[in-house]
Amino acid sequence: MKQPIILLFAGIFTGIVFHQCNTNSTTMNETQELSGGLNSYASNLRAEYDRIPDERKAILGDLAEYIQQKMDAGEAARLVFICTHNSRRSHMSQLWAQAAAHYYGIPEVYTYSGGTEATAFNPRAVAAMQEAGFDIALEEPGENPVYLAVYAPDIAGLEVFSKVYDHEANPGRGFAALMTCSHADQNCPFIPGAETRIAIPYDDPKDFDGTPQEKDAYRERSRQIAREMFYTFSLLRAGQS
Repeated sequence: MKQPIILLFAGIFTGIVFHQCNTNSTTMNETQELSGGLNSYASNLRAEYDRIPDERKAILGDLAEYIQQKMDAGEAARLVFICTHNSRRSHMSQLWAQAAAHYYGIPEVYTYSGGTEATAFNPRAVAAMQEAGFDIALEEPGENPVYLAVYAPDIAGLEVFSKVYDHEANPGRGFAALMTCSHADQNCPFIPGAETRIAIPYDDPKDFDGTPQEKDAYRERSRQIAREMFYTFSLLRAGQS
């Protein structure tokens, strides 16, 4: 098996330099149409990029650099978002990243998600993504339902369901492993086939399940992930080598 190329040691400095070299990229990239309410949602996110802490921007800069390197090499960028149960944060990240790539006109980006174990795409997370503007339809009911998530006109959409990160639906090599929860990051120190591994953990909205704050917690986590994924893709130089 091809040995993974670990790019983590590019470090915070690399991320900051990459960001500084692309500060005007949001005006360089022509935006593409998203479905329904996602257009206005995405437009409003631009005004929130300055809310992202510098240390997070550095990490997201590392992700943007990986994607840019793939673009410059004429290769597809495959992003696998990994969390313990593949039920909330990893699915949200997968969907928002794919929508952001389309919005900023970044081609050949394919997003996936997985967990260290399979459970189900949590209905609270599904509802939060629908509220944001995704058209998410149930395709196959059951303990681990299969959904089709549409984010743009004339795009087939993504088939999403809970799975382990090395499921056959995900790439086996040549991808970026993006750890969206601290537990998975700590308990999976090695992801076979990954070219790079980047930890971008998010607080779990599950902590608020069954409380009066539940809906707001899911809405807030969805928006944070959206803000950071759209910021990441705004850094990329579309159509340039």
